[in-house]
Amino acid sequence: MALSTKLFQRRSSTAVVFGSRSMSWWRTVQPAPKDPILGVTEAFLADPSPNKVNVGVGAYRDDNGKPVVLECVREAERRVAGKLNMEYLPMGGSVKMVEETLKLAYGETSEFLKDKRIAAVQSLSGTGACRLFADFQKRFRPDSNIYIPVPTWANHHNIWRDAQVPQRTFHYYHPETKGLDFAGLIDDIKNAPSGSFFLLHACAHNPTGVDPSEEQWKEISYQIKGKGHFAFFDMAYQGFASGDPERDAKAIRIFLEDGHLIGISQSYAKNMGLYGQRVGCLSLLCEDEKQAVAVKSQLQQLARPMYSNPPVHGPLIVSTILGDPDLKNLWLREVKGMADRIIGMRTALRENLEKLGSPLSWEHMTNQIGMFCYSGMTPEQVDRLTNEFHIYLTRNGRISMAGVTTGNVGYLANAIHEVTKSA
Repeated sequence: MALSTKLFQRRSSTAVVFGSRSMSWWRTVQPAPKDPILGVTEAFLADPSPNKVNVGVGAYRDDNGKPVVLECVREAERRVAGKLNMEYLPMGGSVKMVEETLKLAYGETSEFLKDKRIAAVQSLSGTGACRLFADFQKRFRPDSNIYIPVPTWANHHNIWRDAQVPQRTFHYYHPETKGLDFAGLIDDIKNAPSGSFFLLHACAHNPTGVDPSEEQWKEISYQIKGKGHFAFFDMAYQGFASGDPERDAKAIRIFLEDGHLIGISQSYAKNMGLYGQRVGCLSLLCEDEKQAVAVKSQLQQLARPMYSNPPVHGPLIVSTILGDPDLKNLWLREVKGMADRIIGMRTALRENLEKLGSPLSWEHMTNQIGMFCYSGMTPEQVDRLTNEFHIYLTRNGRISMAGVTTGNVGYLANAIHEVTKSA
């Protein structure tokens, strides 16, 4: 009896200790800082004002401010519905989707495709492609850095940080001209240690909307090649920037013509509106087919413990659209329609500001390209837009032009004028 009592007391004591320990395992965990972009949307949704405007979200909206599903996507969904099983894809993803995606980036008749020199895998949209490459860089070039433009999409820093790749920055945006700091960019390329990695936005730079000209891209390519750097392109807006996928791939084609071995992240979030489907591709141009086979095998090896296999439905939609001439032509018309609406809203917003007698120049608004306009407004001016006019955007002054419509452009222009006219 006494022995049983002692055993019970010992077990109870142990349970209390382990119970206490389990309760304290996560005691040091603090809430993560809110994502600045998602936080804008949360604040917008909580605002009861009937005049509220959200120009913070990075997703396309029609002229009524509503999300859009492209007709080519609807038709592709009708064609694939119920036709195929839901088995796992290979670790490298949909072969058909990857093939069609590479044609968009490298060109329909690319010699690199014919020679099988491209190692490519389906990815979880552009974010997944960047992360997969960052881990590949860390594993096979462990002593390298990544040079990232200032500014850039905020998640770029998170991706290479979590892959434990040291980061450096290079000049890109010039606040005074609201354009490209070309001289600073070239100097940084020249001064970086030979063999460095450079992250480049292929088109529609996020968040600034500032892209180099064709001649500037040629000089950037020349300088990067001269120092033996590696160029990694994040191409999230092909077709969505200018309305022409070929034009938006010009920077990549320049580098290919100059003999670079490059890497590319591609995404169908923006240009097909497949945001939630997470469809993308990571590709690396290699020296020959044998090297491409080896590199692809290592990319798949990295993907295996991350997510094992990519999703099925999104790539079915993409391959159906790009593999059918009629559907592809419909997509080209629709993506041009989206780009043209964005370009039109840039012009309308600038014209409205000029008609109001703004003392500032808004030329940069139409010089920039893509979904975002880097307005030049200060955080304090943005705060006034939100507090006084119920207009929501990130505090760096980035306006998502997708949120601008013919119905709200006048209201938005008036509010911007009110907070900037005394600047």
